[in-house]
Amino acid sequence: MRTSYHSVHEPTCGICNKHCRSFDSLREHLIGPLPKQECKNIFSICGCRFCLTNLESPNARRIHQERCQFSNGLTTRMAVLGLRDNPTIDYTSSRSPRVVALSCKMVGGGSDESLDLCARVCITDESENVIFHTYVKPTLPITNYRYETTGIRPENIRDAMPLKQAQRKIKEFLCYGEPMWKIRPRSGKARILVGHGLDSHLDCLQIEYSSSMIRDTAEYPPLMKTSKLSNSLKYLTQAYLGYDIHVGMQDPYEDCVATMRLYKRIRYQKHKTDAYPLASDTHNTNNYASWRQSELENMSEDELLNLSRSDYYCWCLDSVP
Repeated sequence: MRTSYHSVHEPTCGICNKHCRSFDSLREHLIGPLPKQECKNIFSICGCRFCLTNLESPNARRIHQERCQFSNGLTTRMAVLGLRDNPTIDYTSSRSPRVVALSCKMVGGGSDESLDLCARVCITDESENVIFHTYVKPTLPITNYRYETTGIRPENIRDAMPLKQAQRKIKEFLCYGEPMWKIRPRSGKARILVGHGLDSHLDCLQIEYSSSMIRDTAEYPPLMKTSKLSNSLKYLTQAYLGYDIHVGMQDPYEDCVATMRLYKRIRYQKHKTDAYPLASDTHNTNNYASWRQSELENMSEDELLNLSRSDYYCWCLDSVP
């Protein structure tokens, strides 16, 4: 019997209860070129086009969708005014955030200008407050400032913070006094790091961080394409938050806000919780040997779903104490 990994954590049609591997797949099921017509008819009247939830009535949908759609007014204003450098991090704050978002802007290096060098970095908390923001001076010469998208000029880098210093500050802040080998996702003081394409950002900062503490909107299965390729942050923000980013010059603060909003939307989903929610948990492996296949074949769909576990870590589990 093929393992499907269907679980309560998958995006699910609120009308026919079909389980989908991604929100893009659910969107195609509801409003795509070839939707399920019955679901499309109901969803067009009572469904929220951002979170893909089906509401009780058209009026409930209108109220919900107004709350569900975010505005980019604040982020646009911050980008226009320009962020003031905040090169210090308060490690002693009693309200030290557990979850933070990080984004970098890259300039070009190397003879062909294709080498990504971090030249600006921003970290925000869950309330969209700036924790750390600075221009960064790369260790290698910059051959292309990519001004059209980054807005970075030579004068921004001239007296900027050296990469090694920025790296040390960020790493100390993320680990919060814990050694890397000791970091655990459910305990300890290390912070959950949210972002989009964090592998490349951390590589440019030359920082290694525990994968169990990373929440990457580019790699999270429900936010990926049906082809299992990553969606752009611009698309995710427009489709699931309801506003546009990357219009003109790109700002790392804008990216931090968008990724944090996406993360929080996923985290606050109400899913059934299990003591062992992942298929990889030892309690869920080898429960049914080949000679017990007939038992599985005689089970109902609901019974099979109760047995099945997800093959990815759902971010809603971050809200479980």
